[in-house]
Amino acid sequence: MEVLPVYAVIDTNVLVSALLSSSSFSNPFIILEAIYSKKLVPLYNGAILSEYKLVLSREKFHFSEEQVGLVISSILEYGLKVEKEDCVTDEFPDPKDIVFYEVRMAVDDSYLVTGNIKHFPQKPFVVTPAQMVEILKEKGLL
Repeated sequence: MEVLPVYAVIDTNVLVSALLSSSSFSNPFIILEAIYSKKLVPLYNGAILSEYKLVLSREKFHFSEEQVGLVISSILEYGLKVEKEDCVTDEFPDPKDIVFYEVRMAVDDSYLVTGNIKHFPQKPFVVTPAQMVEILKEKGLL
């Protein structure tokens, strides 16, 4: 039986944590590796991609152009570009987070992975990196 990949919108903070991690056992790093190995399909649109590029290129993180380029090119190559679903009625502490939620809502049976779970409505599909790793394990992908 073929194991299907998991679809998820990855919040920018998860990518930052993965690149900052000095451990290949950190959950954000495992999520990034799952993207590289095509076990996790990142969902994105133009606004999300722009935020990834902007944040990952911030001087304070000291990420190399190669690191940022690899992340962005992997998301483009292995990800799925989708149009967002205008469906937000809940309040968001940071309005820039709404696009992540709306892109997730456009694809059934997908997740939104974030290190800032309190920034999103409490829904079963809004998960932490640790929860996403457990989901990938349960599905036999890790």
